[in-house]
Amino acid sequence: MNSASESQGARADWPAELHRLWLAAQEVEDVQDMSAHLYGLVLEQPGVVAVTGTRWQGGRLSYLRRTERHDPVLHTDSSCTRTDPGRPAPDPGGPEGLHGPALHAHDLSDESADGFSPERETLLRAGARYAWESRFALGGDDWAALSVGLGDASDTTPELLNRLTQLSEVLLASNRRILGLRAHERRQMEDALLAEASLQMDTSLDVRETLARVSRLAVPAVAEGCAVHLFNERGLLEPAASVHVAAAEQPWLAELARHDAWLADRCQEAADRGSGVVLLAEDLEGAPFGPHRADEGRAVRAVSVNPLRARGKSLGTLTFVYHREGEAVASRRLLDDLARRAALAIDTTMAYEQRRHHVQQLQRHLLPDSLPEWPAAELGAVYEVADSSLEVGGDFYDAVVDRDGCLAVMIGDVCGRGAEAAALTGLARHTLRTLLEDGTAPAEALQRLNTVLMGQSTTRFITAAVAVFCAGPDGTQLARVAAAGHPPPLVRRADGRTEEAAVSGLLLGVEPRIEPGTVELTLTSGDCVVLFTDGLTEARSEDGVMFEEWLPEVLGECNQPAPDRAAELVARMSKFRATGDDDTAVLVTLVK
Repeated sequence: MNSASESQGARADWPAELHRLWLAAQEVEDVQDMSAHLYGLVLEQPGVVAVTGTRWQGGRLSYLRRTERHDPVLHTDSSCTRTDPGRPAPDPGGPEGLHGPALHAHDLSDESADGFSPERETLLRAGARYAWESRFALGGDDWAALSVGLGDASDTTPELLNRLTQLSEVLLASNRRILGLRAHERRQMEDALLAEASLQMDTSLDVRETLARVSRLAVPAVAEGCAVHLFNERGLLEPAASVHVAAAEQPWLAELARHDAWLADRCQEAADRGSGVVLLAEDLEGAPFGPHRADEGRAVRAVSVNPLRARGKSLGTLTFVYHREGEAVASRRLLDDLARRAALAIDTTMAYEQRRHHVQQLQRHLLPDSLPEWPAAELGAVYEVADSSLEVGGDFYDAVVDRDGCLAVMIGDVCGRGAEAAALTGLARHTLRTLLEDGTAPAEALQRLNTVLMGQSTTRFITAAVAVFCAGPDGTQLARVAAAGHPPPLVRRADGRTEEAAVSGLLLGVEPRIEPGTVELTLTSGDCVVLFTDGLTEARSEDGVMFEEWLPEVLGECNQPAPDRAAELVARMSKFRATGDDDTAVLVTLVK
């Protein structure tokens, strides 16, 4: 209320007025909104000729409000900002400002009273000659002063000082409530951001994608720029990702992340120290972000650097670049927690990539280094490891030229994954290879492999298919094909027609006798035989359709060299697949 004449009768009851003020303090969203309820009430107190209120951040004045007997309208002057080093801020008494207001007396006729400016000039103009100031902290370096101007020092009464203190305490309590609500809201927003960050980062097992997600999630929610550095194999920090909210600033930030010595030193210090740091204003002296960028509207107000540590390891650093004002910089809690979650996600993906690399290396050792050359046919093979797998699979293939000059090709699949499956894979492949090199017929080779497996102490079974190609009459090729529990090979004729080689037999390693049947195919130039594992056929689309239904049509469309045909089949399957993530092997034999 801006006029002292309003509600004078009601204001005579101080406890009632104080209660009304307390209720208002529970509703306002900023303590400065209390001015509408406060200044008129203070102005009514006996002896008071003027009231001022100031708000400061450190030594800088944000605004001055005033009202006086001769002009009871509340005036706000936000243009009188100034720095007053002679005006000490009150002791906040801890993060929540536990210390109460402090009263200070001022003789306005004393021209040396520089520690009470600009209120002194304002109160003197209103006719005051003496003043009492109540100074109180609002949190951080934010503080305020409520002052009353009196006609003379003799107008001071214990009642007036007591009421000034009570009003200041209401303002303090209101401010604490507001700060608590803001802190709660900020914490909720931070928790939501952290939860979303974890969700997004945990959905990828690719290191590059995880690094990109860390950067994208933080910009601009946390800061305008973000850079991630990771330790390389030599123990040196090197940039792994960077992003800026302004596309034009991307090259600048990327260049800093790669080559700037100042930033490199700050990152190394944070990694060595094991704790984060926020650098403001004077801390950026000598930094590449300094005042020279201010004219371009791109001045950097703050930089934070946090170490990336996970599972006892130092992985690198997470740097944020802020163009916003210092008070908008993310909290230490958010920065530390985000860095911790990012480090865990990065470490998980790196461990996954390393293990996956080891699996792929072992898998390659279970496959032939190369396929043999054979004058009458061209060979092509593709092996695709299941994306979700961190164990060695049991799919295998191979091809050999036997002692009679015939080409023998094989494919198989060991049940399950892991070390035991890998051991059986190696055993099955090398056993079949040895038998076929020696000229053993396909069905007999499978039966003898079955006998070997029955002698192993394992509960796993194996499926396999074998085809032996030899020269036939009139330039044709004859292929004898046998299978044991394996998907029958497909034959794609030169004119695009496809057919199935009708072979069947029991699984290997289950019964002593499997008696696989044999089928003989006559092939001419352009015909091809495709052997594959069930990872190809059992891939399913989103509506549950298996790729097996589309395989003959897709194969009929393939008219490339053998290696390209194998790659095309696997690529088409991968594009089709929504579920059924399994290793896949394809071996194509194309008759010349």
